Amino acid sequence: MARKLGRDKKDVAKLLDAFTSVVASRCSELDSIAIPGFGNFEPRKRNEHIHYNPANGKRTLMPPKVTLNFKLSNVLKNKLNQK
Repeated sequence: MARKLGRDKKDVAKLLDAFTSVVASRCSELDSIAIPGFGNFEPRKRNEHIHYNPANGKRTLMPPKVTLNFKLSNVLKNKLNQK
């Protein structure tokens, strides 16, 4: 990526770190992030639930958690399908 952008690897690493920190902070607040031409990051909260393991028959209480879903934009999807 650094070569393609014509930038130093350290600069690109800083940009990626900044991007991931913004995504993490916004999604921890359950806010969606839309990047035009790329896609949408949408956090979803999973409630506490009981998980059943059929291999050993044990039930485990799973704590609540936030998962991050990504949906491609139509622009990027069309570019990928053309190649």
